Amino acid sequence: MVIREASAADWPGIWPFLRRIVAAGETYTWPRDIDESTGRRRWLPGPPARVVVAVDDTGTVLGTAKLAPNQLGPGDHVANASFMVSPAAAGRGVGRALGAHVLDLARAEGYRAMQFNAVVASNERAVALWRSLGFTVVGRIPEGFRHPSQGYVDLLVMHRGL
Repeated sequence: MVIREASAADWPGIWPFLRRIVAAGETYTWPRDIDESTGRRRWLPGPPARVVVAVDDTGTVLGTAKLAPNQLGPGDHVANASFMVSPAAAGRGVGRALGAHVLDLARAEGYRAMQFNAVVASNERAVALWRSLGFTVVGRIPEGFRHPSQGYVDLLVMHRGL
């Protein structure tokens, strides 16, 4: 697996699994019926955001991550990141590799911390991954997410220094 900067040419490899993940409504606070142009604008917003992809030796996109300032102006020293791994690549270490890569990238770009604003508490694999990479829960929004099968579940705010 290689992790590299994403290009516009990667979008056709990202969109199918991004659409599937968002449509499932289990992990992202995006509208479940998101159309492709809106999805593309949200995932590939341009600077100051940076987007990377994890690809296999055939060039297939296994996962992707987006890094951007969590806030603008006086809050732009704290990074925010979003991650999506193709369900076909689940359990192969793609999320962990992307997480470590983006933490290194954020550090290299001068960010002092990283914060996730909305980690769905029922997404136990993601919560465990972020904890293993040094994140702690600094806030909880009770019933902040409407899960399609579990009903209202909490959203977690997770943070770590860099």
